[in-house]
Amino acid sequence: MPDDVTGIRGAASDAANALPNLLSSERSAASLTRQSLRNSTLAVLLLAAGIGGVIGLAVALLHEAVAWAQATAFDLPHGLNLSQAVAGDPWRIALVPVAGGLLLGLLVKLVRRWRPNEIVDPVEANALYGGKMSLVDSLRLTLSTLLSNGSGASVGMEAAYTQAGSGLASVAGQRLHLRRADLRTLVGCGAAAAIAAAYNAPLAGAFYAFELVLGGYTIATLAPVGAAAVTAVAVANGLTDGDMPLQFVRPVAVEGLDYLVCGVLGFLAGWLSILAMQSVTVAERGFRALPVPVWARPALGGLCLGALALAVPRVLGAGPGADPAHVTDGLQAMAILLLAKIVASALSLGSGFRGGLFSASLLLGGLFGGVLYGAVDAYVPGLGIDRMLLVLVGMGSVAAGIVGAPVTMVLLVLEATQDFWAASGVMIGVVVSTTVVRQAFGYSFATWRFHLRGVPIRGAYDIGWVAELTALRLMRGDAKTVLTTQTVDALRRLYPVGSAKQVFAVEPSGAYAGVIDMDAVHDPSLGEEAATRPVGELARHPEAFVLPGDDVRRVLQRFHECEVEALPVLTARTDRRIAGYVTEAYALRRYSQELERQRGEELGERSLYGRD
Repeated sequence: MPDDVTGIRGAASDAANALPNLLSSERSAASLTRQSLRNSTLAVLLLAAGIGGVIGLAVALLHEAVAWAQATAFDLPHGLNLSQAVAGDPWRIALVPVAGGLLLGLLVKLVRRWRPNEIVDPVEANALYGGKMSLVDSLRLTLSTLLSNGSGASVGMEAAYTQAGSGLASVAGQRLHLRRADLRTLVGCGAAAAIAAAYNAPLAGAFYAFELVLGGYTIATLAPVGAAAVTAVAVANGLTDGDMPLQFVRPVAVEGLDYLVCGVLGFLAGWLSILAMQSVTVAERGFRALPVPVWARPALGGLCLGALALAVPRVLGAGPGADPAHVTDGLQAMAILLLAKIVASALSLGSGFRGGLFSASLLLGGLFGGVLYGAVDAYVPGLGIDRMLLVLVGMGSVAAGIVGAPVTMVLLVLEATQDFWAASGVMIGVVVSTTVVRQAFGYSFATWRFHLRGVPIRGAYDIGWVAELTALRLMRGDAKTVLTTQTVDALRRLYPVGSAKQVFAVEPSGAYAGVIDMDAVHDPSLGEEAATRPVGELARHPEAFVLPGDDVRRVLQRFHECEVEALPVLTARTDRRIAGYVTEAYALRRYSQELERQRGEELGERSLYGRD
């Protein structure tokens, strides 16, 4: 029996010793798997395709959820969406947006107690945070947008699609510990898959990611972004009828004079884009000025929206875009709907409903093209311009001006029409429109919202690494310091000739007092006064310092201003104790290395400049 007990104890001891080894082996295997994924372009491509398929499924489900919510809330006839309904129960039209706004406001107020932070969208994540997004926050925005759109707010679901898709892709990349460049690419894949699935347009989805979420097109990002977009469309088509929300089956005629008309339409569309974006800001400021709590603003906006919808029911919802049914009405009807849609979108977004202007901008542009055709046909009937050409050019031009993605809109029209001549006319309008917006306004809708929030970005180009490369990361901790009360002779003995170029003077309290040049300390002309003269009298540049949070550009700017070789890093502006120091040579070298690394990642060459 004792032998049995001894054997059991021995086996238990062996098992106990083997368990840490087994866990260590599993962790090592997981680490090797992640390392293999990090180093494999094919693995990232397959991951992007898989994520695209999941996002395609999610977009299809969200689309059906919104359609069901709108049909239930507004009691819509079978087969009609909210923006196609020309009549309905007036009580529902008036009260559903109010109820949805009240529910949204209370939900946001409740959630903010738990997560008060602002939600980071894909553009901001790629520009400032290396592609890092929160899935919980992304689902918050998705739910808010779903509730907003389902209750009739004049906002699009594309913001929810791209937020959910990019958030899912980002979290997957973070769990696998992907490189910064690969994580940013995955965020772009998520956005591309979302737009591609929403519009059954893989080319438009891919270039949406290139233009807005990645900040540019590179060979390295082409394959994963394209794979995600195509896979998302394939999966979404398997769950839905596969039709595009925008369908224009009739080819258009484009002749010499038509190109000039497209340019004029693009010019006017640029100003309409600016008007639509500014109207949202004006509405937002107006709601903020009202003496009502923040949580009640969406309900108040819903009340205004419902009142407008009683007169113009088609302003409810985002609509499928420039639906041909909307742009064949009379001139007066289209003009009224155009103005009402601008007001409805401004009321919705300004009061706090969540969503975007992607769908709304397509509808506004199509209506604008229809209005211009009606005016030309009424006053200059002999020009013979194709109505559908103006509708398509207006749609692409206004959407490009607002969304800030010109190539995306050209490709969206091309995929919707399968007509290269139409796409050529749209391209002219888009180029003129985006030029007007850039010169006269300087922002797209997304970057304008960043500007209002004080976020210093104009696009998704990666500038976050600059903010992350701070003085705290650049500094050394072995700063040479000396008390201001010490004598010059004492400092000479402490640091003989050639042992230091400069030291930092500190007060007896520990506060930084300035930089001391050791050449001045060892100057023979000081003579006998070196025995009694305090070194504090030789200290210069007491304001020559940086703070731990200063980024590398700020550090280099301070070197230029102060003309010194090393700067102390102080604990805080009000606490002048020295935490370390930074040299100009090291700061320049690290800055150059990061620039080279960024360039290499853009080109898809991780061993650029001879480094592995």
